[in-house]
Amino acid sequence: MQTMQSRATLPDANRIGILTAAVLLAFALTRVLPANEIVLRLAIGEFFLSYPVSLTTAMTVIAAGLAATGMDWLLRGHPALASRRTVEHWLLPTLTTFVVGAPLSLLSDGPSWWIAFAIAGVALALVFIAEYVAVDPVAPSYPAAMSLLIALSFAVYLILLTTLRAASPRLVLLAPVIFVASGLVSLRALHLRLQRWEFFWALGIALISAQIASALHYWPFSPLRFGLALVGPLYALTTLAGSLGESTPMRRAGVEPIVALALTWGAAIILG
Repeated sequence: MQTMQSRATLPDANRIGILTAAVLLAFALTRVLPANEIVLRLAIGEFFLSYPVSLTTAMTVIAAGLAATGMDWLLRGHPALASRRTVEHWLLPTLTTFVVGAPLSLLSDGPSWWIAFAIAGVALALVFIAEYVAVDPVAPSYPAAMSLLIALSFAVYLILLTTLRAASPRLVLLAPVIFVASGLVSLRALHLRLQRWEFFWALGIALISAQIASALHYWPFSPLRFGLALVGPLYALTTLAGSLGESTPMRRAGVEPIVALALTWGAAIILG
């Protein structure tokens, strides 16, 4: 009985393969499409914004849509889903697709692109499997899936930050992206841990993350140092919110966030 129950918490291998292959195919098509760009311009008085859009951008959006809809299709086969909505399980697959798509579009053809392509496939498959398992909080494998999803969320966030920093966007574009991404990561992590939506905590954490990003924007930080300097506070605040949500005493709840913040900022100083 226990073996059958463990198997029931894993998704169908054929569906995982089809879904991962469909997303990767969208990425692969970007290598054969024309690289022509259209620059979108927005003028507000004497303030101008411009953003280049190409077929590569469109294919990345399509790939993210495939990840979201494919995740829903995959979850419909879960025996514990019943009539529940699956929107919460779309967030990380969609964000992961956007994030892995950016480096793939920037890398030139060669071994490095194929290595990144393979890593993207493995990361997407892990996210799809973990989100499937996370549907049932009482499943024996739920704690492992929860830990994996939270770890992947912060890893994807770090990749997003380093990619954004390397692209050197203007602050008016950078701050909203970091606000949305940090809010989604903290909201999903807290829901996985507490099994309830902590919108106010996520909003506050997102605001703090955007403010820190704004303060560091004009500092001469490398992309890695910039990413570590921001992922540390996000992880620390999210962990603190989770511990307080579990009624952990403040003194104990503050230990892990302080250690995590010290380690990430120490790494930013050493590795940056």
